[in-house]
Amino acid sequence: MLQNQEYTENLSQTGVERRCKGVDASHEAVAEIVPNASQVDIEAIFHAQYERIARVIARILRDPARAEELAVEVFLKWSRNPKAQGENAEGWLYRVAVRTGLDELRRETRRARSEGPLQIVRTPNPEELQACKEEREKVRAVLAAIQPRQAELLVLRSQGLSYDELACALDLKPASIGTFLSRAEQAFRKEYIKRHGQQ
Repeated sequence: MLQNQEYTENLSQTGVERRCKGVDASHEAVAEIVPNASQVDIEAIFHAQYERIARVIARILRDPARAEELAVEVFLKWSRNPKAQGENAEGWLYRVAVRTGLDELRRETRRARSEGPLQIVRTPNPEELQACKEEREKVRAVLAAIQPRQAELLVLRSQGLSYDELACALDLKPASIGTFLSRAEQAFRKEYIKRHGQQ
């Protein structure tokens, strides 16, 4: 819970005005790319959803600045896809945000593996912070290893989405969300124990 507040604060420290100014320029580019798109709709949905979409990505990456960049990319993809702009726009945005975050996480994991021992050693933090950081890295590695749909479910559920919202975001039947979520939790637990042992 404390970590969630930390990332929310990091996102809010950049300031809505500054974030929107940077995106307004992109919005003009979007208007050029999608000449038939309603400027009011794009702006309204952007202002209503941007912060939540950025927070979903930050939850996966633990990098609020990168999450904000990727959130803008998600909205650009959305603006270019007329099929995504219907009444299920919110679900589409969540789905693509989670996939974008997981793709970036996998890229980071591959990059870290290829760099191997060449990584720069950072000055160690106090013991509790280090343990917390290690645990987050374990969780991120497990999320990157399990099936994408399961990782999406767990990440969105950790953001407080209801079963109905999860069903909408992932294009599933609301009645089956409990089963899928239970399977995702079991897969996460199994992968975590396989990699890191019982705790």
